Amino acid sequence: MAAWARRGSRWPCLLQTAAEFPRRLRGRSSTAQACRGIAPLALPPSRNDVLPWRWQAYRHVSVGRCSPPNSAKDGSFSSLESHVPSPVKQEQVKAETLPDPNAKILHEDWDDIPPSSALEEISEEEAIHIIAEPLLPHQSSTLRDYVDHSETLAKLVHLGVDLSQVEKRQKAGQLLLTLDFEKDIKKILLFLKDVGVEDNQLGPFLTKNPYILAEDLEALETRVAYLKSKKFGEAEIAQMVSRAPYLLLFSVERLDNRLGFFKKELGLSVKKTKDLVIRLPRLLTGKLEPVKETLQVCQIELGFQRDEIQRIVFKTPKILTASKKRLRQTFDYLHNVMGIPHHMLTRFPQVFNSKLLRIRERHMFLTFLGRAQYDPAQPSYISLDQLVSLPDEVFCTEIAKASIQDFEKFLKTL
Repeated sequence: MAAWARRGSRWPCLLQTAAEFPRRLRGRSSTAQACRGIAPLALPPSRNDVLPWRWQAYRHVSVGRCSPPNSAKDGSFSSLESHVPSPVKQEQVKAETLPDPNAKILHEDWDDIPPSSALEEISEEEAIHIIAEPLLPHQSSTLRDYVDHSETLAKLVHLGVDLSQVEKRQKAGQLLLTLDFEKDIKKILLFLKDVGVEDNQLGPFLTKNPYILAEDLEALETRVAYLKSKKFGEAEIAQMVSRAPYLLLFSVERLDNRLGFFKKELGLSVKKTKDLVIRLPRLLTGKLEPVKETLQVCQIELGFQRDEIQRIVFKTPKILTASKKRLRQTFDYLHNVMGIPHHMLTRFPQVFNSKLLRIRERHMFLTFLGRAQYDPAQPSYISLDQLVSLPDEVFCTEIAKASIQDFEKFLKTL
């Protein structure tokens, strides 16, 4: 009777434990079944990653709740662990220490890469082979600092572009650093070759006009098509583009306005206007205001008639871009000192492109020899073209009828 009473006194504890157990392990049906004696030991392989904490939960409940101390002293009621076979207990221990398979693979990958440290010692032989790349400056006043780091700049240098001249142009250096050679520059080079720019002139061309690399290819082709529509030949367009690199930066409207300006201001025909800009294409790319001022100087100050100005400009287009001060000084010496009339200057306008010092030295030498005769109606006539264009040796022997030594001695007396 006493033994039965002792057994009965344990039933409230067991019932209380059984009542608390579902609340603690709600949602863990497999573990709850284990506490009721079912004990599902073999978990599916897909849940291996949760083995450790499941076994720990089972062990905590079974030991802490289902097997109170001294519960099996009389053999009447034993703990749930006592009903679990010994191999299962060993499996529990193994499950608790089993590492995560994914973590194992990750650790293996980490082990393949040796840890590096800034304080790790290396041999002298390894130190010799270390190549330290120079730091790329965030700002620089020269493109030279970027050549070794930019494939685009390196290829442009190989092409013949003078970067020291390019960087002097406003924002040209920044432009080159933002361009890709294969994507942005190559198509422009092929276009220039199709226009007629020679291979050996591509480098000097881009040195003078790097901005063409940022132009839209379709717009460039439209401008070339416009020039062809104005009856400019392919060879003439190639010559104009090579001698005036900025020509293709001008829109069709601006090119048309400038051709109309020279035709109107000079009173030239369409054919003569074309010939004028072919021989001096930078007339189309330069400022028009200085040209207007030069024409006014020739007509108002120098006294040339409109038809005379037409002949002078058509024969010597560079006079339109000459310094007005130099033009006045040359005309004053030729007309007022040497006595050359306007119609003679109109026949030989190239004299305005010569240096005034050269004209003065040779005229004074001919005057010293008594041979300064510029009237075609008189004997021993000397044309202005011969006066300024011949080399010193030829001028002395054929025009002055003297030796070069005599001419040099005379120059020392001036």
